[in-house]
Amino acid sequence: MLAYRSSLAGLVVALLPAAGCSLLPSSEVAVLQEQNRALAEKDRAWAAQIDSLRLHSRTVEDQLKRTEEELALANQRAGLERRQLANYQRERQQIHEQFLGVVNSRFPVRPETSQRLAALSQKLPLPSLKFDPQTGIAKLETDILFDDGSAELKPGAEKALAEMVRFLNSPEAQDLRVLVAGHTDDRAIAKKPAREKYPDNFYLSTDRALAVLAELRRLGLAEARIGAAGFGAHQPIAPNLTPKDRQKNRRVELFVLAPEVPVVGWTETTPKLY
Repeated sequence: MLAYRSSLAGLVVALLPAAGCSLLPSSEVAVLQEQNRALAEKDRAWAAQIDSLRLHSRTVEDQLKRTEEELALANQRAGLERRQLANYQRERQQIHEQFLGVVNSRFPVRPETSQRLAALSQKLPLPSLKFDPQTGIAKLETDILFDDGSAELKPGAEKALAEMVRFLNSPEAQDLRVLVAGHTDDRAIAKKPAREKYPDNFYLSTDRALAVLAELRRLGLAEARIGAAGFGAHQPIAPNLTPKDRQKNRRVELFVLAPEVPVVGWTETTPKLY
């Protein structure tokens, strides 16, 4: 369209001399010449704009290509990290099994204790206990979860803990002990109020364990039967790649221990060390 208008205007101007001055007054000729110059200037402006858009399009295409390459590399790194995490978890499981083999050979759980705990674990409907007869350790299957950067118990946690205390205070479970283990995800504490209270994730994980311990004690469990530990972000149960997985790692675990199970720091279970 631009080329057509430019050619038309040029044709008009070109025909004027051939037709002679008798056809158009000089004033009209000047007007047509000015219009021709204006159209030519618009043609140049449109051509420059088209060239600019073509350059911008090439730039966007180059950026898109680089972004796609970076995304592919990020996906590759994420896949590598997931595989590394899976390898670490397998290695930890192997070491754990080897350790348990040594522990079980030196500190075997009495068969009657194992049978009693297995029976007791079936009596706790909410929350249920996952019992390992080889070690004499039972784990509360429902972890107590926390919000990011927080050690405050969520609504609903009291119900599970109250059921746990009723179970532990029953006559057949009065000699069992509880280890409360706190954990965090792998993110540093970012918000200022929480960062001022918890210098790092070890402080936060320990405070989470203490929050659950305090609730167990308030509900009537003797404090001499409770121990607490904080593991920071170093014992994840899920990759810290999504908000859902990080939520799983912000947790407190409850372990029920048979009387003869040795626990570091519990003097009656490791008398030879004292």
